Amino acid sequence: MTELDLKRILEGALFAAREPMSIHRLKKLFGDERPPTEGMLREALSSLAEEYEGRSVSLVEVAGGFRFQVDTALAPYLANLADEKPGRYSRATLETLAMIAYRQPVTRGEIEAVRGVAVNTQTIRTLEERGWVTVVGHKEVPGRPALYATTTQFLNDFGLKSLEDLPAAEGLMVSRTEDLLDQVMHDE
Repeated sequence: MTELDLKRILEGALFAAREPMSIHRLKKLFGDERPPTEGMLREALSSLAEEYEGRSVSLVEVAGGFRFQVDTALAPYLANLADEKPGRYSRATLETLAMIAYRQPVTRGEIEAVRGVAVNTQTIRTLEERGWVTVVGHKEVPGRPALYATTTQFLNDFGLKSLEDLPAAEGLMVSRTEDLLDQVMHDE
């Protein structure tokens, strides 16, 4: 298999995939054939990424793997394609998501202590339904409250490779989180 063939196979698979593809999943494309090594795959992906630089789509690596993503500058135009409007999230929902993202794993009580108000059950449910947070365990204290953390879906939706890619928490305002969320909603 030539490098050109490998790049074409990867490009087609990434365009056809509904979600990011990991190196492991990309290797499975080749079935019983001798699959390319991880190094070969990464080299081909890097070459593809270079070819797409400056275009309307780019190849990016997020937590779930690799995907093609539309340039964020096009979001206002592409939003007109969607039949349904992106979901709007309350300030409380965005604050709760930010608390979980930056302090995970965290209990509902810990979120309430920082925010100074009770966290509505529906707020947590909304974040779980969206696939952005999940219960990762229970704190070893009386009542064993659930510990919440963000998911790979959260990282993928916000275009992050890892939690280290989150903006610095110092001085971060909810309006920035709202901007990020608006960007994600328009990208879908």
